[in-house]
Amino acid sequence: MAMDTIGTASELRASIEAWRRAGARIAFVPTMGNLHAGHYSLVTLARAHADRVVASIFVNPTQFGPSEDFGRYPRTPDEDRTGLIEHGCDLLFAPKLEEIYPYGANATTRVEVPVVSEPLEGAMRPGHFAGVATVVTKLFNLVQPDIAVFGRKDYQQLLVVERLVRDLCQPIRIVAAPIMREPNGLAMSSRNRYLSTAAREHAGLIHATLLSMREALRDGQEIARIEATARARLEAGDFSVDYAVVRRASDLSAPAAGERNDLIALIAAKLDGTRLIDNLVCS
Repeated sequence: MAMDTIGTASELRASIEAWRRAGARIAFVPTMGNLHAGHYSLVTLARAHADRVVASIFVNPTQFGPSEDFGRYPRTPDEDRTGLIEHGCDLLFAPKLEEIYPYGANATTRVEVPVVSEPLEGAMRPGHFAGVATVVTKLFNLVQPDIAVFGRKDYQQLLVVERLVRDLCQPIRIVAAPIMREPNGLAMSSRNRYLSTAAREHAGLIHATLLSMREALRDGQEIARIEATARARLEAGDFSVDYAVVRRASDLSAPAAGERNDLIALIAAKLDGTRLIDNLVCS
């Protein structure tokens, strides 16, 4: 299967306009590259919902904090392109920085999504979701898809994008893709490449802990106890824990005592300096 690779807005718009004239339904999968089976599952899901699939690869500097890994974020463009072709992508949009931020990343118009951006990742990584919301809005304006596919691993990001689309009245359907996992339960992530073989196997403890949190909820344990037990289990396994919490799945607010419906468990923790996130719907 042939796939075009383009880097400018004018080329992208020309391709999209041609597809629109032919009556095609367009799906979009935004990524930062270093693609793995989890990303490719998004492309496969997009293909099931549309006639044409566009993927983007853009490592977005505005969603990285000053001490985060923008400079060393893995970049594998040749492998990514091959994988996208194999999974049925029609067009790869791989813009340079100036195409997305013509006035520079630090002088760009910014989009912020209140409420759902604020807890958890928002508290741990100030400015992160403003960077995400800004670049997603720009990419949506460029691609103008009917459908956009996002993975559930970045659950808070998914909520941010869903609210952004609704709040800005964008005619885009957001499709949430299930988390792809390695055999030990570890959620697939580009950052898994930073882990040694032994650490990668040990990192399955995150998913095991999420499963135990879900079971404890079903057994009626108090949420504060569930969270404390999860944190202690991870810390005993040499993780540095940012959070291990139970929240309302709709908006990530803290549930009331005894509440058991529409809940999700979320974990963010570092292992050997690599920050990993995961979640599990609990009801």
